[in-house]
Amino acid sequence: MYHELRRVSLRNHQDILMHAALWVCATIVGDYSSFIINPGSFVKKTCLFLLLSISVSAQTSIEKARKLYEERKPAEAKKILSGIKDDDKEFAAAQYYQGRIAFDEKNYDDAQEFFEEAVDANDKVAQYQNWLGNSYGQIAGDANVIKQGMLAPKMKNAWERAVALDPAYIEPRESLIQFYLQAPSFMGGSTDKAKEMASQIRKLNAARGHLQMGTIYAKEKQLDQAEKEFVEMVRLDPTHLPRLASYYVTQKQFDKAFTLYEETVKKNPQDMASIYQIGKTSAPSGQKLERGEECLKEYLLYSPKQNEPSLAGANMRLAQINEKKGNKIEAKRLYELALKLDASLKEASDGLQRISK
Repeated sequence: MYHELRRVSLRNHQDILMHAALWVCATIVGDYSSFIINPGSFVKKTCLFLLLSISVSAQTSIEKARKLYEERKPAEAKKILSGIKDDDKEFAAAQYYQGRIAFDEKNYDDAQEFFEEAVDANDKVAQYQNWLGNSYGQIAGDANVIKQGMLAPKMKNAWERAVALDPAYIEPRESLIQFYLQAPSFMGGSTDKAKEMASQIRKLNAARGHLQMGTIYAKEKQLDQAEKEFVEMVRLDPTHLPRLASYYVTQKQFDKAFTLYEETVKKNPQDMASIYQIGKTSAPSGQKLERGEECLKEYLLYSPKQNEPSLAGANMRLAQINEKKGNKIEAKRLYELALKLDASLKEASDGLQRISK
């Protein structure tokens, strides 16, 4: 009897403590009515609230900044990242993401500094090395010959280091192929090295390996071989079909390009990249101008994701179509709008000068 009374007492004591705890939670959540009317439901709601609160509070600064970056909120991400000090364990990652933001904003000198600091803080991360190489490459593209010569070994070393750290990482391998194709032999350029790297990529991802081999053959003007590689690429992975179409554009085989882009859009009417490419192909070719204008206007209603064609570029292509159609006033307006969005668009600047004469 004593033990039964003791158990009842303990249960009552526990119930009192539980209700007191839930009353505190009700104060935090601000939902007294649910607690009184349906305490069982309130327990579930409270647990969910507390779990969400714990989850949010448990996020590190880098996780929060990365999420903001992926949501295309760079200004908010930078506020968090800039507050991470160099003695913090997250410093290398913070510099990396600030570098990515600067790179996206085409501030390549700033990007280089951030990536260098990320690598200095932690040189064992392949992504840091790869993007450091990318920043050197972008800067070299607009540099004089002397500076290009200084940057070439740096970008090559960064990409090679990225591959060494992560042999399955394809992007730095693709960058090295471009380096081997463009650099003179005394700086490490070599078609044979490019082909060997493409063969290695093919073992990791067959379609992308064929893409790279096709690019090499196109560089060598072996156009039949290049086309075979690109066609095989699409057979293995149909999502690469726009790349085959892009190749046809470079060869001025516009009919083939239009056919492929339209096939892609027919299969997926929401494929905004292909819709953009129809307009882009129309602009230089002077063909299917009405269809090109329709596609670009549709694209301008869309919010491009990261690495998709910009709205500045879409305005520029639409300006080119209007220029070809003889609509000079509209073309001028669109060129100006494109440059307002992205002052670095040389084709837009040239077009504006041409149309203003």
